[in-house]
Amino acid sequence: LAGLGVPLVSDEIYHGLDYNGNAHSALEFTDNAFVINGFSKLYAMTGWRVGYLIAPKRYIRTMQKLHQNFSISANAFVQWAAISALRECADHTAKMASIYNERRVAMLSALDRMGLKPPVEPTGAFYVFVNFRHVDGDSLRLALDILEKARVACTPGIDFGANGEGFIRFCYANSLENIEEGMRRLRAYLEQRGALHGARDL
Repeated sequence: LAGLGVPLVSDEIYHGLDYNGNAHSALEFTDNAFVINGFSKLYAMTGWRVGYLIAPKRYIRTMQKLHQNFSISANAFVQWAAISALRECADHTAKMASIYNERRVAMLSALDRMGLKPPVEPTGAFYVFVNFRHVDGDSLRLALDILEKARVACTPGIDFGANGEGFIRFCYANSLENIEEGMRRLRAYLEQRGALHGARDL
């Protein structure tokens, strides 16, 4: 994309939450990039509403004009918290990423034993996107049914566009204990529907 000479917009909010050490930034490939990032994911500061944008210098003044009409500035204590996160939290974020990875492995293993393998194994963030078309092609209906009958919250793939229809997204940002319980409930739900194709014993 960098070779096309067009500006590149890169949302890197999950940067730092990768499990194979192979994460890259758009800025490694081009200076003609707008990189969006923040503190909600890597630093667990969801709700603090602080982020940043790296952009080519020629666009900064125009963006400042837009920004001042949407949000004047972040609160001072939020800015200090963000500075502290950048300066002092590397050990904490590394530990957090390691814990997420344990949860990722546990969820992928549980799904695999149910015969459910994502088309692409996640190597970052904290989500798994799984094809459930063999159970129900309507992902919203299926997600609501799983919530009602198994008491497991998940996100319908249709929320991510037409190509996501038939898929379900699970999140492993919860505790390992809750993930294991959620996977047990999901397995029981699929058993009840006769949809454990290719499943293996626990």
